[in-house]
Amino acid sequence: MENNELFRRAEDLLERCGKSGSVTHTSFLTPAERYKLENWAKHRADCRIVFHGGGVDCERTAAFFLPDWLEEDYFQPEEYLKAMILTAYFGEPGHRDYMGAILGMGIGREWLGDIRVEGSKAYVFCMPSVLRHLLGIEKVGRVSVKAEEVPLSAIPAPKRQVKELSFSVMSMRLDAVAAGMFHLSRTEAARQIEAGALSLNYEECLKTDKSVQEGDILSLRGAGKGKILGTGGTSRKGRLFVYAEVYQ
Repeated sequence: MENNELFRRAEDLLERCGKSGSVTHTSFLTPAERYKLENWAKHRADCRIVFHGGGVDCERTAAFFLPDWLEEDYFQPEEYLKAMILTAYFGEPGHRDYMGAILGMGIGREWLGDIRVEGSKAYVFCMPSVLRHLLGIEKVGRVSVKAEEVPLSAIPAPKRQVKELSFSVMSMRLDAVAAGMFHLSRTEAARQIEAGALSLNYEECLKTDKSVQEGDILSLRGAGKGKILGTGGTSRKGRLFVYAEVYQ
């Protein structure tokens, strides 16, 4: 979704929320779209927005605009999002297999959230409007599957390893920070950036000297994803200490 379209849609949903006094929401957003909407919302005093994908640590989430009377703690995602479990028989399809089978049913990607594969089972988040259609799936590739609706609370949190680390840089340039975060030489980090292998806040960035700040998310193809937690203190040589976490 183009930026202008994304923001126009957000403006419309915000206005409808204010007039109707009810929750309005987008379809599922990519991480990049969510990041842009989060920054957009920071500059809107009249905007109360929460992001939810149906489960813990979902990458694809919908943006929900809350009316004045509804506190965030009382927001119930179960009213707006659904999930199902697919159990495969005599095989273990991968994420790409499930994605291909579902999109092959004519489901738009925007109505589909995360797909979490765990062995012979896959958990799928979706919008209520497409759940009934999705429950009709019988095969993923050549493997037969059984589809059942499950409550959001029944879906286990994803197994993710997070490693905290610290390193020092002369400046918060993208190539320097990427080198420290992914254990690369500065030269190799610059090469990866120029090759389009690194994303900054979920968007490709080809500028090695781009400034990085706290809260930024770096993703390197084949190496994982990390987040800048903060900076603080300097070494004897005047290098700045950077604190980060990397998801493996």
